[in-house]
Amino acid sequence: MTDDESSVPRWRRRKQDRPQEIVDAALDVFGERGFAAARLDDVAARAGVSKGTLYLYFPNKEELFKAVVRSAIVPNLEMAERLLAGAEGPSFAVLEALLGLMATRILRTKAGAIPKLIIAEAGNFPDLARFYYEEVIRRAFALLSAVLARGVARGEFRPLDIDATVRLIVAPMLMSALWRSTFEALEGRPLDVPALVRAHLDNLRRALAPDGEGPDGGTGGSAS
Repeated sequence: MTDDESSVPRWRRRKQDRPQEIVDAALDVFGERGFAAARLDDVAARAGVSKGTLYLYFPNKEELFKAVVRSAIVPNLEMAERLLAGAEGPSFAVLEALLGLMATRILRTKAGAIPKLIIAEAGNFPDLARFYYEEVIRRAFALLSAVLARGVARGEFRPLDIDATVRLIVAPMLMSALWRSTFEALEGRPLDVPALVRAHLDNLRRALAPDGEGPDGGTGGSAS
C-alpha cells in the first residue's frame, strides 16, 4: 500500500467490501450488547463508516441482524446440506461431520453468540425469532432428521423417535454456545468445545446403535 492509499479512509478504499465490513462489525456489537441495546451508531463506528453510509446498505437494525445471520450461519448450513447430499458412507460418519462442522464454524467462532441473543430477545422481537427459526433452526433440524432417517433405513441406527432425537442431539451444542457467551469468563477457563463434541458423539454412537450391537458394530453386552 502506498502512502497515498494509507491516508484514504478504509470505507473509501474498499467500497466493494463495505457491506461485509458492516456485517462483521454488527456481529461484534450484537454479540457484546444484544439486539435491543445495540446501536447503529456503534456498528458504523466499529466498521469505520458513517451512519448514513450504513443506511445505504441496511435500512434498519432488523435487516442488519438478518444480514449477520445470513453471513455467519446460513453458509455453514448450505455447506452441511451439500455434505449430506453427497454422502455415501455410514450415516454416523455423516452425523459426526455435521456436528464437527457446527463446532468448528459456529460454536467456536463469534457466530456462537447468536443463539443466546435470539433466546434472550425472542419475546420482545418475535419477528426476528421467526426469521431465525425459518432460516436456521428449521433447516438444521431437517438436516439432522434426514441423517437419522437415513441411518434407520439402512439398518445403521435403531428405530428412533426422530423428532425428539434431533432435539436431544442439538441440546449439548446449544448449551456450549450459551456457556461460552455467559459463563465461560466466570469459570475462568475456556470451554473445551472439541472435547464436548467428542463426548457427545461417543454417547450418540452408543445410543443410536441397533439393538444387540455395541458402539463399534459388535455384539453388545450389558455392563456389569
